[in-house]
Amino acid sequence: MLRTAAHIISVLFHPLLMLTYMLLLLLLVNPYQFGVNSMAGQWKLVIMVFLTTFVMPIFAVFMMKSLDMVKSMQLEDRFERIGPYILTGVFYLWMFINFRSNPMIPKPLVIVMLGSTIALFGAFFFNNFTKISAHAAGVGGLVGMALINTLYFNFDTFTVAIGWLGSYEISTNFLLMTTVVLAGIVCTARLLLGAHSEKQLYIGFAIGFASQFVAMLFV
Repeated sequence: MLRTAAHIISVLFHPLLMLTYMLLLLLLVNPYQFGVNSMAGQWKLVIMVFLTTFVMPIFAVFMMKSLDMVKSMQLEDRFERIGPYILTGVFYLWMFINFRSNPMIPKPLVIVMLGSTIALFGAFFFNNFTKISAHAAGVGGLVGMALINTLYFNFDTFTVAIGWLGSYEISTNFLLMTTVVLAGIVCTARLLLGAHSEKQLYIGFAIGFASQFVAMLFV
């Protein structure tokens, strides 16, 4: 039962999905910075980020598996991750360059994109010495993004409209704590599956978290 739940959590919070989730959170908290008044107003941007940072890298790994370049889609061997890291890095870097040169893209999203790119190449570097958790790096970036936006870019609260259930005012501190709890759940799931050691999870989380702040310094 626990292992099944851990597998589901690992799939739902796949590291390549983190950028899409980060964008959705930015739209949820402050859609006006994107020039719209609701998340739905930027659905084309969400689809573009999803396709570029998740679908295309996953397809690339699928093709590598079809060509027997990797043994499985899970990339359990750290040496098998080298090719996928490089390919995914190309997609991420291309997306960041496009975001940086687009005046319609708000600064918080540019920071998120650069931070995720830095985290990816950081994971690639450490992967040459030890297997680190890409899941932990992903949720580490999510927590870093939530903290940066709480401290620098958002008001104390934001309003969420839930159809006929009405509108609710939510604290950005509550959102931050939610991402921390989520990070704990994802890392625990990876431990339950025996995919990583605690050290590998800590290193991955630190890379993802710190990369967001490094990106903020440059952007």
